[in-house]
Amino acid sequence: MFTNKIAFLIFALLFTSLSFSQGLLEDKSNFTRQDTLRGSITPEREWWDLSYYHLDIKVNPEQKTISGKNTIQYKVLKPYQVMQIDLQQPLMLTKVTQNGKTLAIKHDGNAHFVTLLDNQTIGDTNSVIAFYEGKPREAVRAPWDGGISWKKDNNGNHFVASSCQGLGASVWWPNKDHMYDEVDSMLISVNVPKGLTNVSNGRLRSVEEKENSTTFNWFVNNPINNYGVNINIGDYVNFSEVFKGENGDLDMNYYVLKDNLDKAKEHFKDAPKMMKAFEHWFGPYPFYEDSFKLVEVPYLGMEHQSSVTYGNKYMKGYLGNDLSRTGWGLKFDFIIIHEAGHEWFANNITNVDIADMWIHEGFTAYSENIFIDYYYGKEASADYVIGTRANIQNDKPLIGDYNVNSEGSGDMYYKGANMLHTLRQLIEDDEKWREILRGLNKEFYHQTVTTKQIEDYIAKASDLELEGFFNQYLRTTKIPLIEFTHKNRELKYRWINVVDDFDMPIQVFIGDELHWITPKTEWQIYETKSSKMPVTIKRDFYIESKSL
Repeated sequence: MFTNKIAFLIFALLFTSLSFSQGLLEDKSNFTRQDTLRGSITPEREWWDLSYYHLDIKVNPEQKTISGKNTIQYKVLKPYQVMQIDLQQPLMLTKVTQNGKTLAIKHDGNAHFVTLLDNQTIGDTNSVIAFYEGKPREAVRAPWDGGISWKKDNNGNHFVASSCQGLGASVWWPNKDHMYDEVDSMLISVNVPKGLTNVSNGRLRSVEEKENSTTFNWFVNNPINNYGVNINIGDYVNFSEVFKGENGDLDMNYYVLKDNLDKAKEHFKDAPKMMKAFEHWFGPYPFYEDSFKLVEVPYLGMEHQSSVTYGNKYMKGYLGNDLSRTGWGLKFDFIIIHEAGHEWFANNITNVDIADMWIHEGFTAYSENIFIDYYYGKEASADYVIGTRANIQNDKPLIGDYNVNSEGSGDMYYKGANMLHTLRQLIEDDEKWREILRGLNKEFYHQTVTTKQIEDYIAKASDLELEGFFNQYLRTTKIPLIEFTHKNRELKYRWINVVDDFDMPIQVFIGDELHWITPKTEWQIYETKSSKMPVTIKRDFYIESKSL
């Protein structure tokens, strides 16, 4: 029988694994030139706008190698003759050409500066072809450290997958590896040994059979961020269904290992349930043209756009555990719900800079309790999100350092979710709150955004002054603390541990009656009927309280 202490340690370890995905969220304060080259919009990036990729590669699982090329098409925004292409060691960028001419490359760690020979004229659409080869970084403990997973299934067949959030897509293919510029569309051609199947993003356009290998051509119609691009190679079988969604018929395809087909057909019933709940709360699925796929992989899972990867071992919860400790977390498969929630927040709405990754993870962690809300009710969803507060460490702010590929605290998951749950209380109108969530996905449809854009939109749509609210929860580790006394029929109260511009009303129960009060940093007084009536802070506000 587990003691409470042991149970808590297990949950803490599970949550730490979730939070430190892909080598993300490490405590880093000393940044290098490579961090700046990776994380900033350099002069060699800003002059050109991505329009199209054709990634054409051969994957050799026996040798653990990748070779091939990426055609990079772009529009010239201003004249410039040097282009930055990113590719991480030990992979080698062997050649770059434009219009048949081989170009000079200056290698600077993982950034490669290509000098173009042809004049780059504003408004022109040009392309370069980047050739590369080698053994990409192997993900030892995917998805938390990123790279390529070279595994085998129980039948001895190769089972290969990519995962690279934070670390960067350039860990396995050459590209413009910064979040601010998403490619408009993309063809992904992957050659694999005969008998294996590659599943990537978008729709399968064609299959080319060769004597000893097969090439799978997948086309992505919509803008896609680099880390959302993936390869998944295995002895797959496919089944599918059509979801009747807000924008019509949505193809939902599932690729699983042969031995797991029957199990998956039952377990993946959470996928259409997810789609129904999220279309209600967030608006139409953002990638109808590219379909929705759930793909089994040899690691926990990731939010790859229209190709969500799954490795939760066909269990409810997070590997069979409930991160909220309330029981509600065992009502759904955590990876199906959480990673698919990223289709709206991460893939549709994408942060410009990884420092603002709370936009991805805060809203998506919140999507877990929105799913609970849709199927089990508002109180159940409150139980869930409030239960996740035990995972919050308040070690550093949710927003990280800009321009150095540095994200904020792992608290972006459940502190972010509880901030949004608190905001729902302030709006005090669930239909309006739903309109705001849907409005975000409409206003910023297929766009990269900053925290300020999200803050400004919510403030305007809610007609609330929220600058201090967001400063408190996003930019500090302080949890608002309300101090209060109740005597002589006077409830006295004030905020401490808050930023200067923090101004948030809260609800309190005085006896059985619910009242709004507006604390300040100076003592406020509220007249009550009796000093014998107990005062209780409504649990839905993510604050602390102290009775003096």
